[in-house]
Amino acid sequence: MSPLGMSPSGPWSRGFRRRLFVGLLVLLLAVGVLVPDAVGAAGTGGSGTAATPDRARYDVDLRSDADGSRWTGRQRVSFRNASDRPLHEVYLRLWGNGEDGCGGAGAPGVHSPVVVSGVRGGTAGPLAVNCTALRIALPRPLAHGERASVAFDVSITVPERNARFGREGAFRFLGNALPVLAVHDAKGWHLDPYVAVGESFYALTGDFRVRLDHPSDLEVPATGRTGTRPAGPGRAVTVSVAERVRDFAWAAGPFRTAAETTPGGVRVRSYWAPGTPAAGVRLNRAEAVAAVDRFGREFGRYPYGEIDLVMTAGFGGGMEYPGLVLLGTTQEGSAVVHELAHQWWYGIVGNDEYASPWLDESFAQYANFRFYGLETRDCWADVYWPDDGTVLTASMEYWSRHRDAYHLVYSAGPCALADLERTLGSDTMARLLARYARDHWYGVSTTEDFKRAAQSMTDVDLGPFWESHRIR
Repeated sequence: MSPLGMSPSGPWSRGFRRRLFVGLLVLLLAVGVLVPDAVGAAGTGGSGTAATPDRARYDVDLRSDADGSRWTGRQRVSFRNASDRPLHEVYLRLWGNGEDGCGGAGAPGVHSPVVVSGVRGGTAGPLAVNCTALRIALPRPLAHGERASVAFDVSITVPERNARFGREGAFRFLGNALPVLAVHDAKGWHLDPYVAVGESFYALTGDFRVRLDHPSDLEVPATGRTGTRPAGPGRAVTVSVAERVRDFAWAAGPFRTAAETTPGGVRVRSYWAPGTPAAGVRLNRAEAVAAVDRFGREFGRYPYGEIDLVMTAGFGGGMEYPGLVLLGTTQEGSAVVHELAHQWWYGIVGNDEYASPWLDESFAQYANFRFYGLETRDCWADVYWPDDGTVLTASMEYWSRHRDAYHLVYSAGPCALADLERTLGSDTMARLLARYARDHWYGVSTTEDFKRAAQSMTDVDLGPFWESHRIR
């Protein structure tokens, strides 16, 4: 999730502070601080504490109604127990129920947006965590290294709100709609609540094969490498295959489309709603082509082959998913560079977004600043800490209670990383980020991991730096 991309070629080029203010204003609108209904996104350790279940394989077959508002079908997920401890259960996260909760579940004809039924391969318990978590007891304990699978029927109804899981006119957005496995590690099961401000999401990488049967007049951009073929009168099937991704998202609607390949070989596919400003669409496409190759050189080659840009005029801010980003687009563009940076900072180098949101949002915004060559020496002038107890590394539990301070992960965070660059030197900082990404490629990182990585690059004690920058 992000504020408006801040290009120095746009109307705010007269000063960093003005660009930052506008970006944060759009961010606040996007995450619901100012508009409540707007949009807000393999572990390490000893063998007994390894993040599990891992190496998940998701096979999904869904069919939509006439306009992409409802999708029904089947899903199967197989997985491995990476821990030495027997696995007795798994949890599905039904993040699509986050805004509506149980949605009056139990009342005749009233259901949550995402409904799982007919579970096979285990015994389903009652929904928990406001209907965003479903426990499935396995028929027998799963030993270390063993695989098992569960299957179920799924029904997804797109809510009538303009959001990452929602709709805008004839266009449907299905972000965080597909059930995914929760993570168990040394801290136990991660069953944190959904937050509308920011993200709660935490997942290990897995492989997805998703078959989407839909009306042929709908374009369906999706995570992964996709292909569409006819499937009977008035219908088409889009099949998407994605490997080593943390989530799967798609959209549906009468989009206009274009595609081009970057010099580095990444396919950039653009989808935009009629009425989206043409200048913004062109700018998004150009900046996406430049950014995906640049970040590939800086952080490691983009591994997924394809990235989809889904653009409308009314979507609030932006939202990232592996291989697909949702973008509210104006004449001046959007947050496309920030969202593409998220392909590395959360997508490839994973983190627990509920526990440590700065690890993806601050890093993506720092990459955004570097892309545009913004001057950051005076950026602290726009940072206000509400009290001495506020730290940059706070969790979403804290930011949800202090919504007016959440912008700090987008302002103080990249300022702190820019200061670290000045402390280490630009060449050393570049080597640090490349090494840090390589060491956690497809894995999960923590604040302590990053601090250790940074300290390994210098003989200077960084303890005072972390303390003064509230990285604790």
